Amino acid sequence: MNKILIDNKKIFPSKVVCIGRNYVEHIKELNNETPEEPVFFFKPNSAISSELVFPKGNTSCHYEAEISFLMEENKISAVGFGLDLTLREVQSKLKQKGLPWERAKCFDGAAVFSKFVSFDGDIEDLGIELYINGELKQKGDVSIMIYKPSEIIKNLCTFSSFEDGDILMSGTPSGVGKFEVNDIFEGKILYKDEVLLNVKFEVK
Repeated sequence: MNKILIDNKKIFPSKVVCIGRNYVEHIKELNNETPEEPVFFFKPNSAISSELVFPKGNTSCHYEAEISFLMEENKISAVGFGLDLTLREVQSKLKQKGLPWERAKCFDGAAVFSKFVSFDGDIEDLGIELYINGELKQKGDVSIMIYKPSEIIKNLCTFSSFEDGDILMSGTPSGVGKFEVNDIFEGKILYKDEVLLNVKFEVK
């Protein structure tokens, strides 16, 4: 199974729980409808990676930076930087036909993570920034989420459950777009506007 690292310890998540359409401006940029309840989709362990690899056989892929959480006993125990890679053109075609998104969201390497760091602070004070080739592309924080992490967890637990070590991806701010091989990504997780975690990826 694929792993993530928390405080240099290996964890093998059974799945990644993702929340879609959780930032108003991101909903607008994709011309989606605002949901009346959280929109969930899952990524399998096989999608997890610590490397950013452009999906083979595709000419276009979008990045979506997300504040990501490690779950223990249905509670947040750690935070990390995550990228939800999306084959947007494939996703759009599937949505038009009313079909599931797995081909666009669940391919190998579609959930890219930094290391995770233990966290017991105020979730509301967390933020995220993504730079590509030195240019700020995405910036957001928990305060502007439609559904806060505590609400997402509570709602998920009405129909499913977290295994210890699972990851929650909490949605992406506006600014998503295409990327290319050799691009340099720099992701930051902020706590009270100070850098809590910094990670760099070079697209392979």
